[in-house]
Amino acid sequence: MDFAAILSEHFVLVVALACLIVGYIVKHATFLKWVPNNDIPWILAVFGGILNIFVSGLSIESVVYGAFMGLASTGLHQIFKEFIERGSATTTDTK
Repeated sequence: MDFAAILSEHFVLVVALACLIVGYIVKHATFLKWVPNNDIPWILAVFGGILNIFVSGLSIESVVYGAFMGLASTGLHQIFKEFIERGSATTTDTK
């Protein structure tokens, strides 16, 4: 079994989307401005691990895959942000 098959078997979209939402809230909420940006991936890894326990059951694998999904949501946010910024930069450069 290769890595992609294992990942697709254990990937829970609800956990990844929940981590994306929590990450956005932590980043933009005014009452959480004291949280440094460098700590957001750690927060999402812990949140993803705990949330995946509730979704997939208590096991070491579910904690690890949940933490992986929390970190992956950070990467997905960065990819989306780069895509949006690059798209807006190309439209302003052509003027």
